[in-house]
Amino acid sequence: MNQCRLRSLVQMKRKLALAQLATDHHILAQLGLRTLKTSSPLCGAHDLDSFANGCSAAYIERLYSKWKRNPKSVDESWDELFGGGERSVSKRMPVQTSHSRKYRRAPVERTVVKARLGERTASGAPAPSAPPSDWKNIDDHHTIQAIIRAYQSRGHLAADLDPLGIIIPDKGASVDGSQRNAAREVLRQHYSYIFGDLNAMFKLPSSTMIGGDEEFLPLREILDRLERIYCGHIGVEYMQITSLTKTTWIRDRFEKPGSLDLNKEEKKLLLERLIRATGFENFLAKKFSSEKRFGLEGCDIMIPTIKEVVDRSTNMGVESIYIGMAHRGRLNVLANICRKPIADILSQFHGLAATDSGSGDVKYHLGVFQERLNRQTNRMVRITVVANPSHLEHVNPVLLGKARAEMFQRGDTCGNKVLPIIIHGDASFCGQGVVYESMHLSDLPNYSTYGTIHIVTNNQVGFTTDPRFSRSSRYCTDVAKVVSAPILHVNADDPEACIKCARIAADYRHKFKKDVVIDIVGYRRNGHNEADEPMFTQPLMYQRIRKLKTCLQLYSEKLIKEGVVSDNEFKAMVSQYDKICEEAWTESKTMKSIKYSSWIDSPWPGFFEGRDRLELCPTGISTDTLKTIGEIFSSPPPPEHKFEMHKGIHRILALRKQMVEDKVADWSLGEAFAFGSLLKEGIHVRLSGQDVERGTFSHRHHVLHHQTADKVVYTALDHLYPDQAPYSVSNSSLSECAVLGFEHGYSMASPHALVMWEGQFGDFCNTAQCIIDTFIASGETKWVRQSGVVLLLPHGMEGMGPEHSSGRMERFLQMSDDDPDVYPDTCDCDFVARQLMNINWIVTNLSTPANIFHGLRRQVKMGFRKPLINFSPKSLLRHPLARSPFKDFNECSCFQRIIPDNGPAGKKPECVKKLIFCSGKIYYDLFKERDDHEQVESVALVRVEQLCPFPYDLISQQLELYPKAELIWAQEEHKNMGGWFYVQPRFDTALLKNESETRCVSYHGRPPSSSPATGNKVQHYKEYKAIIKSIFGELTPENKARLEAIIKEQQDKAKADSAPPAKSGSSPPAKKGTSDKKRSGSVPAPAAEPTAAAAEIPSMKEPPSKNPRSPAKRGTSPSYKGETSIKKRSGSAPVPSTAPSPSPKAQADRSPSNTTASRPHFVKRKPAQEPASKRKTQKTPEEEEPEPTTPQA
Repeated sequence: MNQCRLRSLVQMKRKLALAQLATDHHILAQLGLRTLKTSSPLCGAHDLDSFANGCSAAYIERLYSKWKRNPKSVDESWDELFGGGERSVSKRMPVQTSHSRKYRRAPVERTVVKARLGERTASGAPAPSAPPSDWKNIDDHHTIQAIIRAYQSRGHLAADLDPLGIIIPDKGASVDGSQRNAAREVLRQHYSYIFGDLNAMFKLPSSTMIGGDEEFLPLREILDRLERIYCGHIGVEYMQITSLTKTTWIRDRFEKPGSLDLNKEEKKLLLERLIRATGFENFLAKKFSSEKRFGLEGCDIMIPTIKEVVDRSTNMGVESIYIGMAHRGRLNVLANICRKPIADILSQFHGLAATDSGSGDVKYHLGVFQERLNRQTNRMVRITVVANPSHLEHVNPVLLGKARAEMFQRGDTCGNKVLPIIIHGDASFCGQGVVYESMHLSDLPNYSTYGTIHIVTNNQVGFTTDPRFSRSSRYCTDVAKVVSAPILHVNADDPEACIKCARIAADYRHKFKKDVVIDIVGYRRNGHNEADEPMFTQPLMYQRIRKLKTCLQLYSEKLIKEGVVSDNEFKAMVSQYDKICEEAWTESKTMKSIKYSSWIDSPWPGFFEGRDRLELCPTGISTDTLKTIGEIFSSPPPPEHKFEMHKGIHRILALRKQMVEDKVADWSLGEAFAFGSLLKEGIHVRLSGQDVERGTFSHRHHVLHHQTADKVVYTALDHLYPDQAPYSVSNSSLSECAVLGFEHGYSMASPHALVMWEGQFGDFCNTAQCIIDTFIASGETKWVRQSGVVLLLPHGMEGMGPEHSSGRMERFLQMSDDDPDVYPDTCDCDFVARQLMNINWIVTNLSTPANIFHGLRRQVKMGFRKPLINFSPKSLLRHPLARSPFKDFNECSCFQRIIPDNGPAGKKPECVKKLIFCSGKIYYDLFKERDDHEQVESVALVRVEQLCPFPYDLISQQLELYPKAELIWAQEEHKNMGGWFYVQPRFDTALLKNESETRCVSYHGRPPSSSPATGNKVQHYKEYKAIIKSIFGELTPENKARLEAIIKEQQDKAKADSAPPAKSGSSPPAKKGTSDKKRSGSVPAPAAEPTAAAAEIPSMKEPPSKNPRSPAKRGTSPSYKGETSIKKRSGSAPVPSTAPSPSPKAQADRSPSNTTASRPHFVKRKPAQEPASKRKTQKTPEEEEPEPTTPQA
């Protein structure tokens, strides 16, 4: 449809008032469009929103397409509108309305005219004369309506918000001599109109409620009321909201006369609360004049404002309130909002020793959890203040995650019982990007908290920086406009105005489940802290501040003057609170110690009671459970769903089904086993990240999308068991900091959940470094709060460049708090559990699906909670060797902290010349290279799966098992990165334990570099070859000749298989295991569609290795009975290949990307072939048939 026509319809809907309609066509358009409504997605709140929305546009588009085919198929009015035809001038038509609120007066029937006097028609002919009417009066009414609109839209620009009087509106005098704040900035072209006849009476339009029950007001009264409402001590920004329902509701609350007035009792309560807020700060200033406490002086009204929000919300059904804030005013909030005993707060100033372990934190960072009776509403309320580091706004997503988790636990699907409140500083609110990231979570389905109340303590200065140098926007709150939140600016020296804003904010959030902002514009009576001298940088500001009376003085004088309280009553209130503080001071002096645990903000009642924290519960599951989960996870949606899948998904599910039948699991299947088994046991599982539904590397596919219907999805893990726990998997916004903070907060709400965040690439966790450093790594040590959050960080050197290779393992290992120089007591029967309990987090670099299965389940089975940082694979997701048989998941299996060499080297340890310790993907490179160099019996490979805490006991066993071997640590990362600097001193400690030991561990890997990886493929291959050469040496001529023979034999076999069949009138049947398209030796790839992420992965786009003995060319795991063997064996043919034979030099110049399959190539073995058990070759540990795995103690 012509966009100009659609735009004209939008203008008719949104901008033209009924009195301005000049043609009959506009009336018809109004009649057709006025009934188009949209509804809010949250809790069914109906909005009569802007016409410019998707539903309305689609409706007009369909009408226009229908009209183009047959103009008679639509209503006559639409025919004339689309065709541009004219209608009779004389017809009169009453205007129908469907507004959501009732009019004070009945709609007026208006005469529709064709054109104004002097206008010309489209043909250029003079337009007919307009009928006689009082056009001047109509124009005056239009001007009044424009003036009202100007106050509503821009009145906040002239509001008296600054208690310091530094930023004041330019007042103008009317003809009657009265001063008004609204100047040209507000009224613009209508400014001169207010100097006219102020006694002229005007009928009020339906777009304002300033008249109450009155329909007519004189111009003077209209202006005076608009001044009081929009240019007084409250400045309201709400016209940016596109919802007519919301703007009408706000207008109704602010404009109706007397709707927000406080009665005498409410004013006395407000005074009492203000006395407590101010009195607490004065008492601390008197007792601890030189101590940092980050007082609230200048914004004392924040405490009564929060209390009003709490009262209002609890009265509407809220049972739990979460408060997140920086340091300023925190002690006051703890004392007067949470009712933390004042003596406990004062004891933090006395420098007492703690009786429990941990580092503790400064008093103005501490959190608290209190459940108390709200005396105003006579209802119990739980108030939690979340602990926060000095990083100001970074508590925001953590608080939102905790609030969302409690909503989930309570079954609160609309935020009726849980309320998040975030208190901001003015400089940080506009200056820190995490604010923007957190606000953008507000309407996302799996992240929404159904409205957050934001309160800004606006000091008009950031540390020592003026606002004019700290932000480009007019207000510090402008960031909230991105979510169309109403913003209520209020003067901090007007307590009653602040309470009015608190009431409106609480009611708005309750009704619409949306964010709302209260900007309390005050000042900071002291410097950044009490020891700071503010006159150095803001001399003029602080000259004014020192002359100002406090808010309490101003308000008490006002109430005494009004007769609400007497002077003696006021003094008695002040003395009473001073007495409370003095008694608390006396009590605090008797305290001899403190407990960090008394300040915990995330208690888990009942979790630790009666629990043996050192007991490690089994993590294996039954084979029946594996089959049930595997069958559902590998099956398409049931037929009754009528679900149309992508053809690539059919292939992926078919490959999964085959693996389940063969009782092996790849990475995605092992992950699904962990999730599904926990769901069966009633554990809520939540997976979050930017591409987690499909997986960055297109391996997971937990959420299937209908190919012809929008918003129709199917999640197999939601349909495992009828009584299973909920499974939540959701793609997040493109944010690491806010989303990881959100998931960390979510994990702290309950220990009975597995909460995971997966980075798109591990490298991107650096944008969430603040959350990692200050919350996850040190949260338990500082604030005695545990978290079992899991970070999955894709990691691996695969030639993808500096920002798509490293999860920065070294950073996490460096922040681990175990001592590298102390050998632990490995004889302790609880050594494994005690080591886990005493560490700040667990760092793993897992290489098998079974180990990720056990690692995830162990997170929930432990008697405590620790963060898990796992460096997830990329190419291993499809690597044919990265498979685990079902026996590695059963009840007799467990998590393997190291995986020893169970091949020929492990069986003859006395013959081993080199013992190589490694971790992660490089094991598979070393495994292949060891085979190619024919050093299977002389080189042992040991995988260190759990790097932190370091498995001293198992490492010592391996050192003793290979007494003659050279000790090597091999890693693919650069020397100053990866695990080397963490493991090297711990290897030394383990070696020194044996007095007769003379060996040391040598490093083999990439040299030091400031860049995590190269972006040049040639250099990447060169670095890889250097690592392999330093460990295994060059390929010998015998090695090369052997490899050439294998390649030639495979090529001959491929030619024989691809030879054209004899002509016999019909083509032979396709061989079992092949797809519709002719492939040699492999089935179609499981990847559905190429993606941006996949395009960057060499292993996903490059051809398989030219080395026929590499895992890529073999295409299968040696432990997989239905797959081909690893190397040529007697009595069996090699895997066919159509690839040309490489030269010996090319064979010697293999690269790591060529050793990894771009996709699994499964080749079914023929029954006539020899069983794998009779062949002699190198085997991976998974190939062996060891005794049932037992926990490694």
